Amino acid sequence: MSEITGIVLAGGLARRMGGGDKGLQLLKQQPLVQHAINRLAPQVAKIIINANRHPDTYAQYADTVVADIICGYAGPLAGIHAGMTQATSEWILSVPCDSPFFPEDLAPQLFQAAQQNAADVAIAAAAGRAQPVFMLAKRQLAADIAATLAGGNGKIDHWYARLPHVVVEFSDAGAFDNINTLEELTQAEQRLP
Repeated sequence: MSEITGIVLAGGLARRMGGGDKGLQLLKQQPLVQHAINRLAPQVAKIIINANRHPDTYAQYADTVVADIICGYAGPLAGIHAGMTQATSEWILSVPCDSPFFPEDLAPQLFQAAQQNAADVAIAAAAGRAQPVFMLAKRQLAADIAATLAGGNGKIDHWYARLPHVVVEFSDAGAFDNINTLEELTQAEQRLP
């Protein structure tokens, strides 16, 4: 998938995990960010990590680490925007650092749907529920995201709803489970081999 750059979103505050850096929490002796990269790397040409803390630590896992350009922890859309500013491919694929089970065919499924529907954005969904942080989008939309964030509305679904987009249903709803608490981290240990 040489036309796609992966962006791993690790820029949040992780309030429900006690404020620790979520991407660096260990799951089976590996940080969550590494699990995301392990799934993402075979699907994209390059990986960028969006992180607002511990950039030197995250630099061990990807060639490029970028903080939000829009200040104030404006949410995942700000992280996607930051990654887009560093990407050189036509498309970016964003995934959160706290979802270690996302589909191994996420990129090809979203890319195919975007091509078939002449869409600028493709969003994953499962069990009828959109999972907008799992997004394939054209890099050229970075300026549009910046304008949206400057207007004070950082919700991903509000942003992409007005653009040519497609929602792609995946069969395994559990693939998009994310880890928000230490209890969920323990539960995830049981799901990994």
